[in-house]
Amino acid sequence: MDASIQKPLLGAPDSAYQTFPLIFPAPSLVLSFSYRTLQNKRLFLAVFAAVLGNFNFGYALVYTSPVIPALETSNIPALKITRVEQSWFGSVFTLGAAAGGLSAMLLNDRLGRKLSIMFSAVPSAVGYAFMGSAQGVWMLLLGRLLTGYAGGVTAASIPVYISEISHPGVRGVLGACPQIMAVLGSLILYALGLKLSWRWLAVAGEVPVLTMIILLCFMPNSPRFLISKGKDDEAVRVLRWLRGQNTDFHREFEQIKESVRQQSRRISCAEIKDPFIYKPILIAVLMRFLQQLSGVTPILVYLQSIFQSTAVILKPEYDAAIVGGVRLASVLIAAFSMDKAGRKILLFVSGYAMGWGPITWLLMSEILPLKARGVASGLCVLVSWLTAFALTRFFLLVVQDFGLEVPFLFFAVICAGNLLFTGCCVPETKGRSLEQIESYFRTGRRSFMRNHI
Repeated sequence: MDASIQKPLLGAPDSAYQTFPLIFPAPSLVLSFSYRTLQNKRLFLAVFAAVLGNFNFGYALVYTSPVIPALETSNIPALKITRVEQSWFGSVFTLGAAAGGLSAMLLNDRLGRKLSIMFSAVPSAVGYAFMGSAQGVWMLLLGRLLTGYAGGVTAASIPVYISEISHPGVRGVLGACPQIMAVLGSLILYALGLKLSWRWLAVAGEVPVLTMIILLCFMPNSPRFLISKGKDDEAVRVLRWLRGQNTDFHREFEQIKESVRQQSRRISCAEIKDPFIYKPILIAVLMRFLQQLSGVTPILVYLQSIFQSTAVILKPEYDAAIVGGVRLASVLIAAFSMDKAGRKILLFVSGYAMGWGPITWLLMSEILPLKARGVASGLCVLVSWLTAFALTRFFLLVVQDFGLEVPFLFFAVICAGNLLFTGCCVPETKGRSLEQIESYFRTGRRSFMRNHI
């Protein structure tokens, strides 16, 4: 981390402060500066309140894993689910998520990131109510659609909110929190599935939703959003609350205000041709597309059914829980290593939960241009979940006709291709401020992204 980038938060009276300095200090000095700026715990509280939405997202996504086997043997004729209905039950969530991504394109810029996250609690709570009280398959499908819609909104809003309230020194760790909480939500669902019936699993899903909306009532809006709406005084108060009274938050406010001023106009069709706009958007969209093509969504949605067909030693429900635990351990490793090792190296060497899961969400929030961030993040989520819908809708049908080997071979080929995409197209953003990242795409000067910690 660049020491002069840290100075606005340390209160140093350096009149020669530059937003994008080209001289970098020793890493040990940088780390000491970083720790000195992170004494305020309120930032972490705000992040925790927001990522409860991701916990709910992960929980709702894999709800079908223990439920489909239970419904296959249901003694209620209206709830006994066929193979085609299973494929719709698993995939309709992703259609809802795509619709939520579209909505977020407007909600993020109109309501703001925080209120968009809070808004998602309404369809989520209603969706769980439908599934918990279902008397027919149509109620299950509607509940999945609504919880998917809520997930799409949060998937587009939470990473942006976190990136805009975070300090650069911990943006990597905090940026991984959405994925950590999504994985934790999935693990809790698998664990509860060992003891609870499918109706009570839906009831339990209401708890994180209600907790999230209560906590977010006391959390601030993003300073960048407030400045973009002309609420400068409120933005200063938010930065003071997030950074602490003894930091020079006024200088950070001036940095953000200048960045917002330079990009205050709405994006035009002509500007889309500007590499500063289309390159980061294209990279983010392709990352989300390739992430889904790796097959993670259909595998998680049908995890217990997959284990049933493989006839391994343990019961399928225990196998699913083990997978959830491994995913959680992997994403925790990623969270605490991406600010040291860097984003790209983890994309190269990992499996999904350590790299392509958390890092693609983080990079999306880091590289998208501010003037198009709300719309572009919604577009990324739309592309992601439309891809997930196609895979999830036909996964069971392909397995039925050709076996597990065909889809898993396809996923393996995609993962191999992701290595080439990472090497050629993905920038390293470790330790860079959002303003530096924007300047890199605007000017093409790699000096803004050089000398990582």
